[in-house]
Amino acid sequence: MSKDILDPNSINMSGLSIKDIYVGRTATFSKTILDHDVYTFAGLIADFNPIHVNGEYAKTTRFGNRIAHGMLTASFISTVLGMSLPGAEALYLGQTLKFKAPVYIGDTITARAEVTEVFPEKKRFICHTTVTNQRGEVVVEGDATLLTMME
Repeated sequence: MSKDILDPNSINMSGLSIKDIYVGRTATFSKTILDHDVYTFAGLIADFNPIHVNGEYAKTTRFGNRIAHGMLTASFISTVLGMSLPGAEALYLGQTLKFKAPVYIGDTITARAEVTEVFPEKKRFICHTTVTNQRGEVVVEGDATLLTMME
């Protein structure tokens, strides 16, 4: 990929080669989930489940209020991997996910990836991934498999 077409304002659009990836390396990304984010995501994927978009309905559920889509929350793992670790020229090969707690409108979440295994000969690596809320509670966790195309 030509470096002149990459956005210089992105987190790490220079990318990392497999030589730069090591066990214990981490990256994070934080975002406050806004009302607009949930409605936009619902429209984008056509998931208008009332737990996400209808406040009156959501009040009657065990959550007591609207919650963000689990996949919206999990998608910020992709932000960490595609924009930081390894960044440009990353291929996201797989991801396991466990949804452990709801994310409410107004919560600030932090997605984190930590390299747990590296396979240099294949340019692949595995990260343990978590998303936590502002109270430090894990809301999503899993493992991602990635390939870096950087030489």
